[in-house]
Amino acid sequence: MVSRRNFINQSVLVSAGAVVSSVMGNAVVAEAGEVEHITIPAPKLYEDKFRPKNNFGLGGVAIGNGFSVSTNEQSNETLSAAWAAGVRYFDTSPWYGLGISERRFGHFLTTQKREDFVLSTKVGRILNADKNFTLEKGIWKGQLNFNYKYDYTAAGVRRSVEDSLQRLGLSYLDVVFIHDLSPDNEDMKDKWTEYFEIAAKGAMPELTKMREEGIIKGWGLGVNTIEPILKTIDVADPDIFLSATQYSLIKHEDALNKLFPVCEKRDISLVIGAPLNAGFLAGLDRYDYNGTFPAGVKEKRSKIETVCKKFDVDLRTAALQFSAAPSVVSSVIPGARRGEHAKQNAASMNAQIPAAFWKELKLQKLIAEHAPEPRIK
Repeated sequence: MVSRRNFINQSVLVSAGAVVSSVMGNAVVAEAGEVEHITIPAPKLYEDKFRPKNNFGLGGVAIGNGFSVSTNEQSNETLSAAWAAGVRYFDTSPWYGLGISERRFGHFLTTQKREDFVLSTKVGRILNADKNFTLEKGIWKGQLNFNYKYDYTAAGVRRSVEDSLQRLGLSYLDVVFIHDLSPDNEDMKDKWTEYFEIAAKGAMPELTKMREEGIIKGWGLGVNTIEPILKTIDVADPDIFLSATQYSLIKHEDALNKLFPVCEKRDISLVIGAPLNAGFLAGLDRYDYNGTFPAGVKEKRSKIETVCKKFDVDLRTAALQFSAAPSVVSSVIPGARRGEHAKQNAASMNAQIPAAFWKELKLQKLIAEHAPEPRIK
């Protein structure tokens, strides 16, 4: 295991070497051929962490043909509607549709001023052209045209970022998340720690270096479990994490008790992915991404719906506002397949929910007693 101190030292030495090399080319040579002393500023470890200003964004799973096929026209209409509704944070990944989501996001976002939006994507998989590739188990539908391999090395991450920039047609990324480095990844399972060791020596120092180079503004992990996030905080200097499926009306106590305090102590914010549990809290007969319903989730949703009816509150609205309420959360990023869905999600963030609604949920023990409540606007 790479210790946090060694990780930071390694990253600083690599970055420092690059800086010295760069400066040496223009250095003033003193008498006796000596190069003037160069002072390299110490790294900032606990301040100035990048945090999106928008507390609401758009996730790119549906845009990448997640669960069903979307057309290019439909996806562009969805992105246009989200933009018109005020969305300025967009999250995508090479994994979403094996490149489809990034291409579609780029097609729309290249028509906007780059400084007007925040974009995050992911690394960890390298895509290779393969017209015959099919995914035996997975949520991506339609013709894929690309196969993939895992690569958490420094060189692999550098290539992945460059590939993403080309698919997107952009010159820089705001945030890069190391993707699916987690025990729930069916490709890895118990071997995820072996991949983590590779990332700790390769991907993490390289992303820290790319942050210093200005190619990205921040990095972290994008995962569906808590343990890899805590492990990364122990060994590296991340800025922000994408935590999916871990903080919703249905499931939130582990994140609230184990994850949030650690992130707050390190001034690291969280982006909440799948705040609707992949549509479950919007009324769909689907829970998260693996196609199974954990025991009790349908019954819990039914009880929450009863409280929603009592207070005339929309379930989706309650779910989105709940996930956005903690101070450690910088943004929530539900997906949308159609423009109307994007508009509805955006409207939910501005709806008024009475304080009595949250009190009732706590009284019935449907949400944790110490869960933060959305502020009354």
